[in-house]
Amino acid sequence: MPWNRYTSVFDRVPVPLTDREWPSRVLSAAPLWVPVDLRDGNQALAEPMDPQRKRRFFELLVAMGYKEIEVGYPSASQTDYDFVRLLASSELAPDDVTIVVFTAARRDLIERTVESVRGVRNPVVIHVYTATAPTWRDVVLGRSRAELADLILSAGRDVLELTGERPDIRFQFSPEVFNLTEPDYVLDVCDAMTALWDATPERPVILNLPATVEVATPNVYADQIEYMHRNLARRDGVILSVHPHNDRGTGVACAELAVLAGAQRVEGCVFGNGERTGNVDIATLALNLHAQGVDPMIDFSDIDEIRRTVEYCNGIEVHPRHPYVGDLVHTAFSGTHQDAIRKGLIEHRARAEATGSSPRFQKWRVPYLPIDPADLGRSYDAVIRVNSQSGKGGIAYLLDRDFGVELPRRLQIDFARTVQSHADAVGDEVSPAALWALFERTYLSAPVNERLALEHYRMDDAQMTVTLRDGDDVHMHTTTDEGPVAGLISALADAGVALEILALHQTSIGEGSDADALTLLEYRDVRGTAWTAGRAESVLEASFEAVMRAASISLTEGCPRLDSNQRPAL
Repeated sequence: MPWNRYTSVFDRVPVPLTDREWPSRVLSAAPLWVPVDLRDGNQALAEPMDPQRKRRFFELLVAMGYKEIEVGYPSASQTDYDFVRLLASSELAPDDVTIVVFTAARRDLIERTVESVRGVRNPVVIHVYTATAPTWRDVVLGRSRAELADLILSAGRDVLELTGERPDIRFQFSPEVFNLTEPDYVLDVCDAMTALWDATPERPVILNLPATVEVATPNVYADQIEYMHRNLARRDGVILSVHPHNDRGTGVACAELAVLAGAQRVEGCVFGNGERTGNVDIATLALNLHAQGVDPMIDFSDIDEIRRTVEYCNGIEVHPRHPYVGDLVHTAFSGTHQDAIRKGLIEHRARAEATGSSPRFQKWRVPYLPIDPADLGRSYDAVIRVNSQSGKGGIAYLLDRDFGVELPRRLQIDFARTVQSHADAVGDEVSPAALWALFERTYLSAPVNERLALEHYRMDDAQMTVTLRDGDDVHMHTTTDEGPVAGLISALADAGVALEILALHQTSIGEGSDADALTLLEYRDVRGTAWTAGRAESVLEASFEAVMRAASISLTEGCPRLDSNQRPAL
C-alpha cells in the first residue's frame, strides 16, 4: 500500500476560504434538482440505454416531478441526437420541463447540439463544458491557462452565434474538475462567461462546479463553493450548481454542504449511477430532506416502482443496503431492534387513535426507522414479521443449504408470511423438509385453470410463434425481436390474459447435472403483485411453466379477461 505516492488536496490546489459561514447554516428548502441519468449516468453503463429504455427513464423522471432534465449528449451519439429530436417532434416533455443538452467546447459539436434542439418547444439549456484543472490542461489538453480561457470564450461566442439569441435557450458552463482548479483562474473564466452571455436575474446563466473526481473531505468542497458564491460577479444573474461524484463515498455529504455554502442547484443520478463509484445520489439527497421535515419537491411515494424502472433502464440492481430504496433498509434482524420497532409502531398507532386521526399524519418517532416506510409505499410486514420469521426459521438459509434454492429478497418477504402463518398454526419450529413442502405447495402446486395451456412454441432467429389452447379455442401468435418470455406474455395478452413481469430469477434445485431449473417469477395482474414458480429440466421450460401458472392463477382468481380491442392496463 504505497500511500506516500499520493498528494493531499491542500498541496494540489489553494483553498483560500478561512472565514467560512456554511457551518452555521441549516437546510430549509430543496435545491433545483437536475437528474443526469440520461447523459452522465448513461455514459457509465456497460450497455448504454436503447431508445425504448431512454424514453421509459425520461417518462419516470417527469412523473416524479423533475422540472429540468439533462437528456443527452447529442453530438457524441446518434441515439442521443435521435432522442432529442423525438422530444422536438412529440409531446413527451410537458411544457414546464426544461431540456438540457450537453456538449464539449468545440464549434462542430456545438453546431450539432444546436441543430438537435431545433423545434423543441420546451425551454432549453445548452450545457458547455471544458476541463480546467492543471493536470487536465497539461496532460490531456496541452494548453496554457490563457490558451484554455481563449478556447472557452470562443465556445461561448459560438453558442451565442448559433442560437441566434433565441430567448427560450439559456446557457450553462461547467469548468470540469473544478475542485482541482486554481480558485483565481476558475473565478476569472466563470466571470468572463457570465459577462459574455450577459447573465441577468431575468435570464440567468448556470455555472456548474463539478467535483469531477472526489479528492477531499466534504468541508473542502463546501469551502470552494462558498468562495465562488461570495466572489462571483453578476451573482444575482447566476444559478450556482454543483455536480459531485462519489469516489470517496461522500458525494451526498459534499452536495449537502455545498448547498449550505450557496449552491442552488444539484446535478446527479437517481440512486447514484455514474462513472467509477457514481454520481451523487439525488434520491438520497431528496429523502434526507424529507426525513428532516423539508419538502423535497419530488415524489418518491412508490419507491419500489421507481427502483424497478431504474434497474430495468440501467441494467444494474440496487444494493439491498442502499439508503431508502434497498430491500433491507427497513428490516431489522436483531431481536432488540425488532422489539423497539414493534413497541414504537404500537405507540404510534395509539397516539393516532387517541387523537382520532390517521397514523399517516402523526409525528414520526419510531426507533430505528428514520422515516415511515409507508411514505415510500412500503408495508410494515417487511419491517417486523418477516425478520421475526427469518430469525426463527432461517427461511432463506435453510432453502439454500438443503435444496440449493436461492430466493430473491422480495420473494423471501412474500414466503415469510406463509411460513409465519404455518408456524403459528402448528406451534413449532418448521423443519427444512416441511419448509420445502410448504414452498412447493405455495408456488409450484398452485391451482390452475385447466382450460388454458401452452400447446406449442417455435423460435426461429428473431421470430417466435406461440400456440395457446383456451378451452375449445386455439390462438396462434407470432412476435419478432422479443425474448421468449416477452413473446409468451404478448400471446397471452392477445388471448385476453393481462400480465406484467416485474422480476424473473433463475436458480436450481439441488446440484450437478441432474438438478432441475427453477424459475421464480414476480408478476402483476389487476389484483396486484404476486409470486409463482416453474420447475423443469431447462431454464426456458421452467420460465414458460412459471408464466403459464401465473396466467392460470389470474384466471382462477377471477381476473377479468380483455377483449380483442383492449391492451393490458395494470
